[in-house]
Amino acid sequence: MRTVVIGKSGQLAYELQRLTDADTVFLGRDDTDITDEAKVAETLNALSPSVVINAAAYTAVDKAEEDPAQCHKLNALAVENIAKYCKAHDVFMVHVSTDYVFNGEKGSPYKVDDPIEPQGVYGKTKADGEQALLSLLPDASCLIRTAWVYSAHGNNFVKTMLKLMKDKPQLTVIDDQIGSPTWAQGLAEVCVDAAINRTAGVYHWTDEGVASWYDFALAIQQLGLEKGLLESAIPVLPIPTSAYPTPAARPHYSVLDKTLTRETFTTVAMSHWRSQLDKMLDELVQSGEE
Repeated sequence: MRTVVIGKSGQLAYELQRLTDADTVFLGRDDTDITDEAKVAETLNALSPSVVINAAAYTAVDKAEEDPAQCHKLNALAVENIAKYCKAHDVFMVHVSTDYVFNGEKGSPYKVDDPIEPQGVYGKTKADGEQALLSLLPDASCLIRTAWVYSAHGNNFVKTMLKLMKDKPQLTVIDDQIGSPTWAQGLAEVCVDAAINRTAGVYHWTDEGVASWYDFALAIQQLGLEKGLLESAIPVLPIPTSAYPTPAARPHYSVLDKTLTRETFTTVAMSHWRSQLDKMLDELVQSGEE
């Protein structure tokens, strides 16, 4: 099976590289232009994939409010371009989307078939990408929504908190946005499983359990101290979203229901977010990149 991964610099691609073999090809910005349908077709024709995993996305949520055209190109048009190629050549496609397609007001875990109602440019463009994928490849694609992704690679909440906890005398962290942290390693595992087994449908993947950003930050500090990533504790204080305005609205509640995922991906283990955080921080210690 020849697998092509679109996007090679992000957190998901980093984990996919560690899970896949030499037959998997990773394409970055210098390798093709996914916003150009002809370029996509030319590049993929030369590789003859049987599966494409799309790990590329415009993820700068606040910047997207000022740059909607480019965000749409990467999150919607590019998905459509890749899906068109896959449809024409009988190629299975795995695509990752986001909790931001929901409005965040439900108050209970979002099911895969709940109505989507994105609130900002990022969420709207990801929703447009979903629609393009499902209309072109309803039976030959796996759409996986996720949330709060972090890894030992790249920029993310965990690494930002560790840096700030070293540099600042005190932190304030939002406590009224609720979701589920997700180590990118588990997300990569379910993407690979879907690719191997050509598991079609819409699924949700996060680590188990629920937290606020404040809860997440406290766990990062506690485990960071235990592992020697931090030398001393600082006060971490909870604040409401209203005290930290951002250009893009964030979902207040974005816990994703994973019932269908558990039933379908029976060989991919789900773990609580805190145990996954523990493992990722061990990796940071071993890599010396903290």
